[in-house]
Amino acid sequence: MTGFARANGAVGEFLWTWELKSVNGRSLDVRCRVPQGFEALDGLARQVAAEFLKRGNLALTLGVDDVASRGRLAVNRPALDQILALMKELDGNVAAAQPSLDGILGLKGVLEIEVPQVDAELMATRQRAIEDGLRQAMCELDAMRRREGGRLREVVFAHLDEIERLTRAAAACAGAQPGQIRARLESQVKELMPDGIAVDPDRLAQEIALLAGRADVREELDRLHAHIGAARELIAAGGAVGRKLDFLCQEFNREANTLCSKASDLALTNIGIELKAAIEQLREQIQNIE
Repeated sequence: MTGFARANGAVGEFLWTWELKSVNGRSLDVRCRVPQGFEALDGLARQVAAEFLKRGNLALTLGVDDVASRGRLAVNRPALDQILALMKELDGNVAAAQPSLDGILGLKGVLEIEVPQVDAELMATRQRAIEDGLRQAMCELDAMRRREGGRLREVVFAHLDEIERLTRAAAACAGAQPGQIRARLESQVKELMPDGIAVDPDRLAQEIALLAGRADVREELDRLHAHIGAARELIAAGGAVGRKLDFLCQEFNREANTLCSKASDLALTNIGIELKAAIEQLREQIQNIE
């Protein structure tokens, strides 16, 4: 399921922001981007993600801005003194214009950026704040995904209702009734046999029974009803049921394909085709469920 969440906060002048984005996926795939110096949070982020999610592609991004550690410019006095001493030594020996102040300050090593050191206690405080923010963002993402799941629940139930309707229609179809199948086969055999040639009634009964058995779709219809019940129970139980429902969709499709291959009349074939279309619509929605 898709979702987005953001959490931000501050520890003094140290600012942090988490952004979480999730999209559909067959398994859990976590990608984490953290600034330099915060690499240890990568493992924590994956651990927290696994606590909340079982399926989907999740991208976590941490942004930080430490106002106090942006640093300030400072003159490297030893380096500047060496340059000035060298200029004095070469004065008069080298034909060159006097250097300007900005030229001297632009020399490598003369100007440096002083970055204040962060003590361990302050760093630990920042780390705890960022970790709390991560869990807060994950809770928001989870809530958003649950709301989407609630809407998908109704859609999935509607598809299951349609599959059940078509399954009942197939069971009521004349082409699915054993008696009707036998009667039609007997009629076809009589039409195909030349006049004056007798057929052994026992052999005919055996062949008709064999053909009727091959065309009987009651087992497929019974399994379809069982799969519908299992799917409804899984959804009602809640939790991470996406993989199980995905497997049930494969079973739905298997039974529908067998029903179509056994169909002995056009009406049952048409119902089988509608059934396959309804199962495909269900499968597409199941891909969005964790």
